[in-house]
Order: sequence, then C-alpha cells, then structure tokens
Amino acid sequence: MLKEKLLEDLKNCMKEKNVVRKNVIQMVRAAILQVEKDKQIELDDEQIISIIAKESKKRKDSLVEYEKSGREDLINEIKEEIDILTEYLPKQLSFEEVEAIVKGVIAEVGATSMKDMGKVMKVAKEKIGASSDGKTINEVVKKCLS
Repeated sequence: MLKEKLLEDLKNCMKEKNVVRKNVIQMVRAAILQVEKDKQIELDDEQIISIIAKESKKRKDSLVEYEKSGREDLINEIKEEIDILTEYLPKQLSFEEVEAIVKGVIAEVGATSMKDMGKVMKVAKEKIGASSDGKTINEVVKKCLS
C-alpha cells in the first residue's frame, strides 16, 4: 500500500539525511492524516494518489510565479519537490494518449459542441484520474470539440 511505502521512504531519507525528500514525504503524510481525521475514514491508494496529485499541482502553479520573479533558489527546490511527488503518481499519459481517451468519451456521451464540454470533462477526468492533470485534459477537450 502507498501509505506504507511513504513511511518506509520517510525512514530511509531520514537515515540518509535527505532533508528535501523528508520534508515532502512528511507534508504528504500530514495531508493524508488531515483528510483521514476530518472525514474519519481510512484512505485507499486512489485517494492518496489524488492528494499527491493536488500537492504536485500546487507546486507547479507556484513554480510559474517563482519563474516570473526570477527566484532561482526557490525554482530549483520546487522542481525537486515536484520530481519527488511524481515518483508516487501513476505514469503520466502523453498528449496523444489523453486525446485518444477524450475522443472516446466524446463519442460515448454524444458531445457535438463546446456546450457539452462539462459532460466530457467529467467523464474524461473519471477515466484518466491522476494519470494526467486537469489542464491538459481541458486543452484536449477544447481542441477536440472546436
């Protein structure tokens, strides 16, 4: 299970004194614990992956801001954090793979115009999950519906 893998990796990076990796894993474990306490449930791997994907997205969004301000020190740290988080996510689909899935979804829901974008996005996100970010899925859906 992913939770055990995170704990094991945390122990290893503490032994190796890998501070950045330790901090990232602790942050993910804290986010998992917070959700479990709030909802009083035990998270499964799929839910843990969605938390990790959310944390990765936060960092990607902040990376853009750091690049605008030219903060090289923070840019490198955020990139390293994103790389660590990506190790726990499923393999990311290419643009073409996402496009193939979206075309199937469009046929499935009978979408014909941009008015159907909401329906297509909902089904596509369910099928693709954390294998691609919402921004990419959105771009593909727009391209296919226009």
